[in-house]
Amino acid sequence: MDTYGWCDPRFRRVREVFDGHFADGEELGAAFAVFLDGEPVVDLWGGVADRHSGRPWERDTPALAYSCTKAVTATVALLLAERGLLDVAAPVADVWPEFARKGKERVTVEHLLTHQAGLPVIEEPIPVEEFEDQPAIADRLAGQEPIWEPGTAHGYHALTYGFLVGEVIRRVSGKSVGEIVSAEISGPLGLELWVGAPDGVAARAARLSAGERRGASAPPASPDAPPASSQAAPEAVSTVAELPGREPGDPIHEMARASLDRDSLMNRALGNPPVHRLKGGANHPVVLRAGWPAMGAVTTARGLAGFYRDLVAGRILRPATLRDAIRRRVHGPDRVLFVDSSFGLGYMRPALTFLTPARGADSAFGHTGLGGFLGLGDPGHGLGMGYTMNKMADAVSGSLRAHRLAEAVYDSL
Repeated sequence: MDTYGWCDPRFRRVREVFDGHFADGEELGAAFAVFLDGEPVVDLWGGVADRHSGRPWERDTPALAYSCTKAVTATVALLLAERGLLDVAAPVADVWPEFARKGKERVTVEHLLTHQAGLPVIEEPIPVEEFEDQPAIADRLAGQEPIWEPGTAHGYHALTYGFLVGEVIRRVSGKSVGEIVSAEISGPLGLELWVGAPDGVAARAARLSAGERRGASAPPASPDAPPASSQAAPEAVSTVAELPGREPGDPIHEMARASLDRDSLMNRALGNPPVHRLKGGANHPVVLRAGWPAMGAVTTARGLAGFYRDLVAGRILRPATLRDAIRRRVHGPDRVLFVDSSFGLGYMRPALTFLTPARGADSAFGHTGLGGFLGLGDPGHGLGMGYTMNKMADAVSGSLRAHRLAEAVYDSL
């Protein structure tokens, strides 16, 4: 399948890897972009944006990048903190009084950003009619009791992260995450990135498609929706699950087993709101425009890479703010994912959940997204990169596409 774009000659290996994924049948449509010291060095795309219509993937084709959104949401919170409007060390209840219920009086904003709040699951099923009412969903979480004592452990808050942090942002600013991103980040910087896609952007977004099904616990909700196991399995571990030699008791084995158990904490964390109830799953216009702050970013690879370029360059946050934000707050076994994860203030740090080439182990940060998406910044090497695609990888079988591309970038430096 034809691919397009260009690479700086130093990064020709990146093109070889990108083209190889198509040649090996690992991609339907995809894009990869890299900035080095603020300058574009890779801008590649190819394949089809919609496997049914054959609509080609263009240079400006956006895609729902799932949990890559979390880093964008964290950035908004840190921007408000820089302005003195939010204290990340203070209790959430200081700005959201209704949250101070059922043992959550001392939960801090930092606990939310580092997945330590003990609220990875929305216990009450969210009706489809409430999908675009973020404050209503947040209110449900305010009434819940934590699953573990906040601050004593961390576990991936796959969807609740966004409703929790998003509500704090709304209480402080009076605006949604998407409104602030458009007005103060993507708009002024000219980035193709939206948290909640306008109709015109949603209309040309790539249509996500399921990859190969291996051991799925239920059929997909539609031909274009990922199978149930992929919808619920953690995107953060999609690049490590294919490693060999895994046995019962091994964290990756346990993660894989939990992904097939509908009642596991992992599946409950990713299964509500139940996106699979919509025709087309995450391709449905309701999801694309809702702007959920944990998974609602619609972006091009170039837009995502540009976001990290501008973070690293100090155009969004002060350098000191970013340095502190990417400092590891938690590291080790994840209560939801089983494998080791590591977080700063909303940003992933290198761990099994965020595989990073060895040269980036000290300074790389960013976030993955369900199916294989990747956003990565590295102030130590002056890098910003973004990878988007529409052939969703089964997190149990694994995908190393983004990791191979990142490795080729570092090898080219």
